[in-house]
Amino acid sequence: LRKQRRNLSQSLQAQAAQSLFRQLAQHPLFLRAQHIALYSASDGEIDPQLLMREAWRRGKHVYLPVLARWPKTTMVFQRVRPAKQQWEKNRFGIMQPRWCVADQRTVWALDAVFLPLVGFDQHGERLGMGGGFYDRCFAELYQRDQTITPQRIGLAHECQRIEQLPVASWDVPLHAVVTDQRWYVAPA
Repeated sequence: LRKQRRNLSQSLQAQAAQSLFRQLAQHPLFLRAQHIALYSASDGEIDPQLLMREAWRRGKHVYLPVLARWPKTTMVFQRVRPAKQQWEKNRFGIMQPRWCVADQRTVWALDAVFLPLVGFDQHGERLGMGGGFYDRCFAELYQRDQTITPQRIGLAHECQRIEQLPVASWDVPLHAVVTDQRWYVAPA
């Protein structure tokens, strides 16, 4: 699945990002949300940059995942601004905002988290890169009270959809997945 998305040409990647943007920019979820988490695309992931720019244009607060140096399994969401942002590469070589506790927001205080994935199925199950960062980030909140978690929306290329993924006890399902072609809403 990773190879498939990496093999998409720059032209197909740009078309997919534009299609993703068209599906999300006017969607009620995006329009209502004021605190939105996105990600910096890498390894062929569908790029949410157009959505990030639209969120800023509309005065929304945008957050990106930031990996802590220690403990190495910790990920937080940190606000990014269109200007004056300081960046650094994390241990996987992905650009992230430089660590700043004052700009971080707890996961339960986000309205929507748009996250990358390697594969997904129609049941809302997500295959990530294997680090478990998103699952750990949502785990305690999800187990305690599923009603206060932010909307978890996976973003993907259509070629990343598979029939069914195996589910582990620690996996936190998505509410939906949006691809370059359509929405997949997970069953309630």
